[in-house]
Parts: sequence; C-alpha cells; structure tokens
Amino acid sequence: MREPATALLTAVQVGDLLGIDQSTVYRMAADGRLPAVKVGRQWRFPAGVVQDLLGGSREGPSSAAAGSRDDLPDVGAAVAATTIAADLLGVMMVVTDMQGRPLTPVANPCPRFARLAGDAEAVRACATEWRALADELDLQPHFRPGALGFECARAHIRTGDRLVGMVLAGGLAPEGGDDPDLYYLDAEAKAAVLAALPRVAAALSTTGMPTR
Repeated sequence: MREPATALLTAVQVGDLLGIDQSTVYRMAADGRLPAVKVGRQWRFPAGVVQDLLGGSREGPSSAAAGSRDDLPDVGAAVAATTIAADLLGVMMVVTDMQGRPLTPVANPCPRFARLAGDAEAVRACATEWRALADELDLQPHFRPGALGFECARAHIRTGDRLVGMVLAGGLAPEGGDDPDLYYLDAEAKAAVLAALPRVAAALSTTGMPTR
C-alpha cells in the first residue's frame, strides 16, 4: 500500500524499501543524498521522496523522479564543472538526464571512447548503460564495468527532493588492466574520484535553473 506523501518513515522502513542497511540510510541522510528531517534525535524520511526513488513500485528512480527539462542543471555550469573535474581526476566525465541522455559533451574522453564516438552502435550502448545506472537503487557511487570495456561510476543531481540527472565518471581500465586506450588509476585515485563525484553533483544541484 502506498504511504501518504506527507508521511514520515523511519530509517528501518527506508532501509527495507531500498534494500540497504540502516547505517547506509543514516550516512545518506547525513551527507544530503537522501532528504530527511530530524524529529527529536531521530532521522525521519518523507515517504513521497522514497516512493519517487522507487518509481512508485520499485521501477527505479528514473521513472518517477526524472524531472522536467526546467529541473535540469544549467548546461554551462555543468560543462565547466565536468571539464575541470575530469582533468584534475584523470577520468572522462559527462552529465546526463535520468534517461541516460547526455546534457554535456564528454569531457576528457579516453582514447577508446574518442575513437568510438562516431559509432552509432557504441553510442547507443553507452546510453543504455547510463540509463541502467540511473535505475540502480543504490545511490552510493561505485565503479562497475561497462559495455565498452571500461569502468564508470555515477552520482545523482537533485532539484529539491527530485533526482533529475547524473554526473558520470568513466574511461577507467578494470583492475589489473593496462590498455593504453583507457585511463589507469590506482586504488587511492579511484577512491578520490568516488569521493569527488557527489561533490560535483551537489554543486550542480544548487545551480538548477531553466535550460533554454
């Protein structure tokens, strides 16, 4: 049964709905990835927000929380942020909407992606993969292998309590790989990328404005 949108859920209830443990729910509340309010000394979570993440019936966040075009981040700010961050972190980056459609050019593309960028089939494979990332209920950024043979990770961009887009970092060789067409990062550098992604996404979340 769908909870009233104004209802407040406990961390245990949210964890059960999203399939994550209670400590992860608390971390997500503390760093702003999951909207929450303090009631006394306890976190409480708006039921409507959690239901949006679930798409109303575990369909994934993109179906109900994709947002309208006017919710999307400013494209100029997104291009600037990803260009700088991609260069500093040694990865390629792109901002997409919740359907996996790119809103910015791919910044700092790895040689493999640059070579395949004109291949319509490869571009479709990337879009499909980006859409799958949007549909994952685990909001914690982590690297995963992709269709083009490199790893990528994502963090969500918000407008208010809605998920409206993603910042994706990729082009990384899998662990142990040494393909010259991909970027190689050690464990410390990869951890730095995962830590930076939510910060880039949060910066873009504050720039939400109509894109004309």
